[in-house]
Amino acid sequence: MMEQVKLSKVEDIKDASRGLRGGLAGAIAANAPKVSDDDGQLLKFHGSYGQYNRDTATERKKKGLDKDHMFMIRARIPGGRLNRDQYLAFDAITDKYADGTLRITTRQTLQLHGVVGAGTLKNTIRDLNDEVVTTLATCGDVVRNVTTSPAPVKNAVYRRLNADARLISGHFLPKTTGYTELWLDGEKLEHDKQDVAEPIYGTTYLPRKFKIGITVPQDNVIDVLSNDLAIISLFDGDRLEGYHFYLGGGAGMTHNKPATYPRVATAIGFFKPDDLIAAVEAVVKLQRDHGDRANRKHARLKYVVEEKGIEWTRKTLARYFGRPIQGPRPPEPFTVPDHLTWNRQGDGKWYLGVPVHSGRIADVGTVKLRTALRHVVQSYDLDVVFSPNQDVILTEVNPQDRFKVAQDLRDHGVALAADVSALQRWSLACPAMPTCGLALAEAEREKQPLIDRLEQTYNKAGLAGEPISIRITGCPNGCARPYSSEIGLVGRMAGHYALYAGGAWDGTRLSRKIADRVPEAEIGTAFRPLFELYAGQRRPGQRFGEFIAAQDLNDLEILVIDAVGEKAVGKKKAACVKAGRAWRAA
Repeated sequence: MMEQVKLSKVEDIKDASRGLRGGLAGAIAANAPKVSDDDGQLLKFHGSYGQYNRDTATERKKKGLDKDHMFMIRARIPGGRLNRDQYLAFDAITDKYADGTLRITTRQTLQLHGVVGAGTLKNTIRDLNDEVVTTLATCGDVVRNVTTSPAPVKNAVYRRLNADARLISGHFLPKTTGYTELWLDGEKLEHDKQDVAEPIYGTTYLPRKFKIGITVPQDNVIDVLSNDLAIISLFDGDRLEGYHFYLGGGAGMTHNKPATYPRVATAIGFFKPDDLIAAVEAVVKLQRDHGDRANRKHARLKYVVEEKGIEWTRKTLARYFGRPIQGPRPPEPFTVPDHLTWNRQGDGKWYLGVPVHSGRIADVGTVKLRTALRHVVQSYDLDVVFSPNQDVILTEVNPQDRFKVAQDLRDHGVALAADVSALQRWSLACPAMPTCGLALAEAEREKQPLIDRLEQTYNKAGLAGEPISIRITGCPNGCARPYSSEIGLVGRMAGHYALYAGGAWDGTRLSRKIADRVPEAEIGTAFRPLFELYAGQRRPGQRFGEFIAAQDLNDLEILVIDAVGEKAVGKKKAACVKAGRAWRAA
């Protein structure tokens, strides 16, 4: 008799939720500062997380006060595109309900932070739906926001990319009427009636979140192979030939848990243009039925692909698809173009990429970024696109307005790409403290000092002006994709980071961990010997990540230990490293 697997508690919560409703209606009616833990799992499906201010938690506890509870709300914006009126409406909503900032995510959408009270959350979601976009399925165990190239180029290739991203996004929205009932004052479902069926998801939806990206080899700004499903559109001139499907990418892992790991998606097969939705649906159903529902840390598609193998994955996918799958074609090399300059749209107009520090659109000191963006969008009738690198792209700029747009931004203290160093320009950071409950260390708030330390050492090695991709996260879940960058800093504990290096600039190779617990103040020192080695021994044109990937890991670890001491890896491992022995964590 087969042993019955005990499902995770979240599976039971979803199954009993009555179409993702749970007890959320009561919290909304009471304008509760937080929702129950069970309802918090359901709230994610509606586009929100409950959070609290970790900076004030200890002091408030000493005074006998509850935590400063709040909600984060995230919009569903496939491809990151908003027109002028949508952006201005979003900008107004943050003043009305949130903390007065907008935050661009690495999945090309916007988040609002600091929404207080479940009733206020309802008003926020209602206004977003009325004036901008939905928030449904931007969190939770569903297909998340679909990413694609942010380039607003007006040709057949980029038009098709955007159309496909919207098509996929719309097809995989949950069908439950619970969303409209709870947030948009839709008709309440009577207890003796059944909700709309979920033909793809079922009552328990997916085992975990599911991420999809679609792009072309010539524009891998979205780091497509980090997705559960990476779709590479192949064109012959303007004619779409079909889609390469890569399965099993993902960034999340847990420190000291080798059974969890980041992974680059693997080529599975080729699909014709008319088969796009049927093929994506087959992949989603494969994950729905074979993903781990007992252990949420082991529930992503990457573990299915890695542990079952490529042949099993291809054959099983073919059963869901309904016919044999063509094998993958030879891969084309990826390139990562720079969209943070003036570029032609192809219709006589221009677009300009504007760097945004950690994706936070805010007025801080003399840098009035939020005011500046509102001004130029309104004054010059511009649309916007959000980049997976947390930047904003201003589109539809008339040729005669180019100088005025740039000058207006600089007059508000906004730095353009030419004003930002190479390391700053290609760096990302997740929000982390003080609102993320998973954060072990700082990310967004300490991004500037961390980059400054690395840059000082980098410049001393004679590398000033040469770009490196750097990504910083407050925990190992990897929201800013640190494992596929040339340098990754991953929060280990307060003030300390695990150091990763050697990822590919084009997202095709993961980095390796070279140190485990380096104090923030010594990160520049830790990388000094690596920068010096690279400066002295690289081949012409060889990127930092490629060079580091070619070095012996033991040698790199020794360099870091010699620079900052045994604390970088721990005393026991340091002894193994210096002895040239393989380390196995206890």
